Amino acid sequence: MNVGVLGCGNVGAALVSLINEQRPAILARTGIDLNIKAVAVRSLSRERSVAVDAALLTTDAHGMVNDPGIDLVVEVIGGIEPARELILEALKASKPVVTANKELLANFGSELFAAADTSGVDLLFEAAVGGGIPIIRPLRESLAAEDITRVMGIVNGTTNFILTRMSEDGIGYADALAEAQNLGYAERDPTADVEGYDAGAKAAIIATIAFGGRVVAGDVYHEGISGITEVDIAFAERLGYVIKLLAIAERFDDGSVAVRVHPAMVSETHPLASVRDSFNAVFVEGRAVGELMFYGRGAGGFPTASAVLGDVVDAAANLAKGTHASIGSFGRCELRSLDDLRSAFYVNLTVDDAPGVLAAVAGAFGRHAVSIHSMEQVLLEDKESGLAKLIFITHHAREADLRATLGEIRQLQAVSSIGSVIRVISEAEGRS
Repeated sequence: MNVGVLGCGNVGAALVSLINEQRPAILARTGIDLNIKAVAVRSLSRERSVAVDAALLTTDAHGMVNDPGIDLVVEVIGGIEPARELILEALKASKPVVTANKELLANFGSELFAAADTSGVDLLFEAAVGGGIPIIRPLRESLAAEDITRVMGIVNGTTNFILTRMSEDGIGYADALAEAQNLGYAERDPTADVEGYDAGAKAAIIATIAFGGRVVAGDVYHEGISGITEVDIAFAERLGYVIKLLAIAERFDDGSVAVRVHPAMVSETHPLASVRDSFNAVFVEGRAVGELMFYGRGAGGFPTASAVLGDVVDAAANLAKGTHASIGSFGRCELRSLDDLRSAFYVNLTVDDAPGVLAAVAGAFGRHAVSIHSMEQVLLEDKESGLAKLIFITHHAREADLRATLGEIRQLQAVSSIGSVIRVISEAEGRS
């Protein structure tokens, strides 16, 4: 079975190495002999993270995809174009495609799924969401008959590394980001990671597969971690929480769906709280199965290539049998407004240290039906400032009501500033 690979970065080069290393074992287990026939690259002279036979390299990606000697195509170049065009060409030529391209699937997945079904070949994408963590196949196959109510997880290793360093070593956001960049976890421009866009694309794919309705990246609410401070980290620890960037896809009893990415204070006894450094974890909740968690390395050349190779073996086996795993066509999901979602909240205010201030602030909460679970007042180190911090944890409240509360509080003369507002996930929180 001849394989053509589009891209030879960290994942592509690692995939070529893995196929060559595992080829005899794969043949013995499956009867399929995987052979890398060509690898399409932008530059023949670029240095690779893993050595690749120069004789395999070509700059003619379209020629490789349309080569009748190529049986199966792997796309690991990323981005929208030319990846979309090349994948469609391969599918129209009845060649199965394996991709790790979350951005493309989160925006044009329905078009690609339809093209694969029309041609009767596989389009597999396990590595697009959790790197080396198997999550797509369990959702598509093992849990196909399960009434999944929520999928919640840490799906971006860069932000988890940054928050781990801030929590465990007491360093600030800027220093933790710089360390992540030095170690290769974060890009020079980290916006996609730290502002939640990468996790949002993954959340859109998860929601589409888990709930059987089309969700695109633009449907996902994004909120990143760049505003998280050492003060928030310290208060979270004092209150028994850790801060994580979570992707949450949730389906309600009326069939509507909400998909969002934002920082959350997670109870230190919740399984997601112990996921450290660049590791990822996805927590799945279903009515019959209960709770499941998938944990592992969510990024990196070889972990991601391992997930890609699993799909390659699967697609090659299906091609040999003349069958394929149909994804099906998805109608649009009914999306629930963020205003109508409910959560507990952490609210950090800086106020005048004066009589009557707490009562005025608490009154604003009460007027908008936001119940206070706990409150703590802390004097600032600069006692001459005449300011104090008020830290609130609310009971579950509507997003719209919390926003209205903050709008009123912002107008109070005694309130100097509203700091962080972070959603709170309890130890065993059910659906909101």
